[in-house]
Amino acid sequence: MSQMDPIIVPESLAQERIDRALALITGWSRTDIQDLLKTEKIFVNEKLVNKSYRLTPHDRIDIISSPPLPPPLGPEVVDIEVRYFDEDVIVVAKPAGLVVHPGTGNEHGTLVHGLLQEFPEIAEVGESGRPGIVHRLDRDTSGLMVVARSTAAYVKLVDALGERKVTRKYVALVEGVPDARRGVIDAPIGRSTRSRTRMAVRDSGRPARTHYEVEKIWLDPHVSLLAIRLESGRTHQIRVHFSAISHPVVGDGTYGSSEKSSRIISRPFLHAAGLSFNHPVSGEPLNFTEPLTPDLIHALEALGPAQDSV
Repeated sequence: MSQMDPIIVPESLAQERIDRALALITGWSRTDIQDLLKTEKIFVNEKLVNKSYRLTPHDRIDIISSPPLPPPLGPEVVDIEVRYFDEDVIVVAKPAGLVVHPGTGNEHGTLVHGLLQEFPEIAEVGESGRPGIVHRLDRDTSGLMVVARSTAAYVKLVDALGERKVTRKYVALVEGVPDARRGVIDAPIGRSTRSRTRMAVRDSGRPARTHYEVEKIWLDPHVSLLAIRLESGRTHQIRVHFSAISHPVVGDGTYGSSEKSSRIISRPFLHAAGLSFNHPVSGEPLNFTEPLTPDLIHALEALGPAQDSV
């Protein structure tokens, strides 16, 4: 693409972050804008800035490239487990191994493709590359997700998540036992400086809080089963937080699970077991629970009886 005409920032966008403002102006996703900033394709007053730059009136923004075109999205036959749906929302139980939406290396066979097969109307809801998606689960995490089926629901659900009005509960098996049987990990999370695909606890990151309670303990191998509630929803939050306190999620080699404990299961032992929110249109309270998947149940059975049930 040839260079776009310069954008002169109006008074109405004063003090807006550049990634949000350009998403509003161009219709591109904030992720796309952030990628262009990182790859030095956006200049403000002929200087490079980061995604947190706050605009001032009459700033000149030059964009010298556009985001790559996403592959055309269409319906595909993908096995999805729908737990609830109405005119506005869909609740699904995502299996481990299924990517939520298309991206590099995952152009087909995602949860979104399967949703478009069953609910084609979501194509017009939310962002074009991830229609209906208001939050995500990692590829190898199983469990509950809510998807917006209408634009009204999308807007309300995004707001509810931002205001921490959606309760998300998880079950995880971690190495060792946290010092406190019940606690909160409060540590900001940002992109790792060592690997762009990983996250890390960083002072410059976004606020993140993870509540946990130890439910069972096994002494050999030394692991514990936790009930977890997210107060925020950062990328890889649970995996990063428990790695940071030296209790990585079992099976999660990316964030430090040992070879010994990773033999318990071949994917991170992490499951989205509970989801509660008020219906975005009717206001009705909705509560969902999802039992552990067969592979997680088998892993626990192979450990034998817990030595300490809290």
